[in-house]
Amino acid sequence: MQYVNVKMFLLIYCLFLSSIAFAKESTCYGTTSNGKLEGGEKLPSSGSNFVSYSTTAEIAGRTYVHSKVRNIIVASYQLLEAEAPESVYKYAETGFKEGGSFKPHKTHQNGLSVDFMVPVVNAEGQSVHLPTHYFNKLSYDIEFDAAGVYDKYRIDYEALAAHLVSLNKMAIAQGAGLWRVIFDPKLQPYLLSTKYGSYLKKHIKFSKKRSWVRHDEYYHVDFDILCKKI
Repeated sequence: MQYVNVKMFLLIYCLFLSSIAFAKESTCYGTTSNGKLEGGEKLPSSGSNFVSYSTTAEIAGRTYVHSKVRNIIVASYQLLEAEAPESVYKYAETGFKEGGSFKPHKTHQNGLSVDFMVPVVNAEGQSVHLPTHYFNKLSYDIEFDAAGVYDKYRIDYEALAAHLVSLNKMAIAQGAGLWRVIFDPKLQPYLLSTKYGSYLKKHIKFSKKRSWVRHDEYYHVDFDILCKKI
């Protein structure tokens, strides 16, 4: 993987902006753990390098986010087509169209929280999607070992790091940012040892304490967008 050149980055971003210029922006209220959302937008089911974690969850309305978050995520995947062309990605739980309580999560209430399944490679070293089905609780029941290995799958730290970098860059381009990233602290050193490590250390705020769930099979991203008070 090589860093995409600036001209290509700007071209992708400008083309993307032109497609959303007249879209109405969502309004978020409160915080990720006590909030709501107006005008939430559904994430696309799939793209050339990404898929949703569950069609059933989509139908149940569990893949809505703030419109700006949607734009950031889609633009990020577009950027990754050039930055990490061999990698595929899968997003997971986001929130409801109007926000509010989103069980079993403690957050995801105002359209600014998104879970992403870790990108993985198989035994042959090919980028594949982590299996998502109801027997493994849509992948949330998967447990990786201390090195990031589960069954025949291994976490692709380079692809994961590339995704976080692209999310941050596209968020900044939208006048937003990443508030925090929750990922198993014991696995973070592998992430920070990638070629993107220096960028991540400088620009991404990782939660250093273990959350109420481990966050090894997925990484939780909270976006930094100004919300109104409830």
